[in-house]
Amino acid sequence: MDTVVPVSNIDPQLIVVGAGPGDPELLTMKAYNVLKNAKVVLYDNLANQQLLNITAADCEKIYVGKLPYGEYTPQETIHELIREKAFSKGTVVRLKGGDPFIFGRGYEEILFARSIGITCSYIPGITTMQAIGFENIPLTHRNISEGFWVMTGTKKDGSLSNDLHLAMQSKATVIIYMGMKKIGYIAKAYQDFGYGNTPAAIIQHATLPQQKVVKGLVKDLPEIAATHHLTHPAIIVIGQVVDIPNDAFVL
Repeated sequence: MDTVVPVSNIDPQLIVVGAGPGDPELLTMKAYNVLKNAKVVLYDNLANQQLLNITAADCEKIYVGKLPYGEYTPQETIHELIREKAFSKGTVVRLKGGDPFIFGRGYEEILFARSIGITCSYIPGITTMQAIGFENIPLTHRNISEGFWVMTGTKKDGSLSNDLHLAMQSKATVIIYMGMKKIGYIAKAYQDFGYGNTPAAIIQHATLPQQKVVKGLVKDLPEIAATHHLTHPAIIVIGQVVDIPNDAFVL
């Protein structure tokens, strides 16, 4: 690793910023103002690249994306870029799709930056699970869903969280990020526990013009995904909130 000599008048900073689920208008005002003043932006593939137009003309923009199950920028490379650019240019914005603290490894990058003396801050983003509301699917609804479980379909060891078996037995809504590769397992797990007829939805490219949404029963998710050519990036929503009847008004 090359030695980075800090510039004497540079204040090294890392700001981890949530880009939101896709629609650039869902960016927060705080994030907008930070992007305007960024010296360097390291951006993911799920961050809408229209947001880069907010930056100044001399802002350096570097793609460090990770395609699901495909090509990716190693985390070590991202760490090195944070180190190099913060000490040589000042404010580095790490722009991540959704919210960086929800399966985004944002806090890992903050811990690394702090360990080498870089000042860090965080700006949350609207996470993809909140975008299901645009499809008239609330995360909770009185007498129907008492809460929600959020889990990833791609743990580090490649397995799906055991929390799924606990979640499906509750009245909570279940939201699975990055779960398309495990969709067959998810459907079978629900069937094995006797919950195969639970309503479910798959939302691909949430809030973007190319968004796709399909609804059905959890037991049919693999067939639904194949029929409608749904793949990542997508979020899976399971629970009675997917199919709330119009007469479900509760005082």
